[in-house]
Amino acid sequence: MSEDLMHGGQPGGPGTTGTGPGAEPGPAAPRSAETPRAVWIVWALLGLNTLGSAGAKTIVTLPRSLIQMATMGALVAAFTLALVLNLRLRIRASAFLFLLTLLLVPSVISSVNLEVGFGALFRCTRLALFVGTLWLLSRWWDGSLTFVRFHIRMYFAVLGSVAAGLVISPGTALPEYYGGRLVGALWPLTPPQIGQYSAVIIGLTVLLVLGRRTTGASAAMVIVPTLVLLALTHTRTATLGLIIGLVLAILSLILTSAAARRFFSWTVVCAAVATVGFGSALQAWFMRGQSKENFSNLTGRAKVWDALLAAPRTIPEKVFGTGLGDKSFGGLPIDNSWLAVYNEQGMVGVTLVAAMLIVLGGVALLRPPSLPRACAIFLISYVAISSYTEAGLGDASPYLLHLALAASLLAAPAAATPLPTAAVPRRRIPRWAGNREVI
Repeated sequence: MSEDLMHGGQPGGPGTTGTGPGAEPGPAAPRSAETPRAVWIVWALLGLNTLGSAGAKTIVTLPRSLIQMATMGALVAAFTLALVLNLRLRIRASAFLFLLTLLLVPSVISSVNLEVGFGALFRCTRLALFVGTLWLLSRWWDGSLTFVRFHIRMYFAVLGSVAAGLVISPGTALPEYYGGRLVGALWPLTPPQIGQYSAVIIGLTVLLVLGRRTTGASAAMVIVPTLVLLALTHTRTATLGLIIGLVLAILSLILTSAAARRFFSWTVVCAAVATVGFGSALQAWFMRGQSKENFSNLTGRAKVWDALLAAPRTIPEKVFGTGLGDKSFGGLPIDNSWLAVYNEQGMVGVTLVAAMLIVLGGVALLRPPSLPRACAIFLISYVAISSYTEAGLGDASPYLLHLALAASLLAAPAAATPLPTAAVPRRRIPRWAGNREVI
């Protein structure tokens, strides 16, 4: 992988003064130590851990126990490597991480009863390692776009495996038992998972383009194939989350960015034309061949939700939940983060999860307009929208990883440490790239 792909940030360091395509880098400003390359490996290992072990049938059947060993091993490796990189345990204060750590309390209290088996304690250990790794990585959270690039590359690599599976075995990748929706044929990924990864990296890449932090060619190489994969998943939640999240993020830039204003205007025009010219096709894609009754009860989700809320519970179960489980009720998936948290971590868990979103959203609103702030708003909005039909906010999951990325973007810049000029090697950036880099 090239130097441009491995490093984030502006050419010439944070002191780069130009903002246009042909701007020349100015003198390097005082800055803190650069993020080690190994931090990208830690982030990728956290992403691997959250891929899950259950889903679609793959071309080569992978035993679930083997996948669980790989994902849990990735988490242990991530924590170990993060600890090696941060032996002095330098961390940055974070209200998000503090609240996430507090979420361990109801998780442990409800899980020690072993009502859901020893798996509950295993999941508590997993969540503790996940949170601990994020604390160790917080040392490098400085409000820059470094982790955004890590995030895009990580999930684009995952989608690369999905595309490879589609090419190798289209029948396995578009199975009838999922209604012809795209699944992972090499790794057991479900359509909602693929849709989520696609929507997140599309949104972040669009914002990087608007902020002139990547080239148009590089962005097109990410956005175009990812849009195709998103369309093949027929995932409504991810599509709505992408649209609404991008609208909110772009509106946060609209007063300070001419590019954002132009993009928003053209998007409104294109959306109006598409609605008029392709309205029936869009409606057919959105309905996925379902009846209005099936659509109104959210593909059967509402029945599970009603049964969960109607189930009798003791006071301790209402307060602390029944313990970390597989996010199901009566053998059926809950598919709602709030009800899943209520079921497993009680009202205490629901309060803490709500506080995490409120704190992140409040901090984002108080920050001055900037590209990192816009990316954070997109991620927070996407997770909030997805929480209605997807579970994951109460356990180690991609959704918590998205929120951790938002927290890193909202962190105040670390105190700068002047470095000798010779200690800051400059990278060779093509003249055509200006102050933009490939993703």
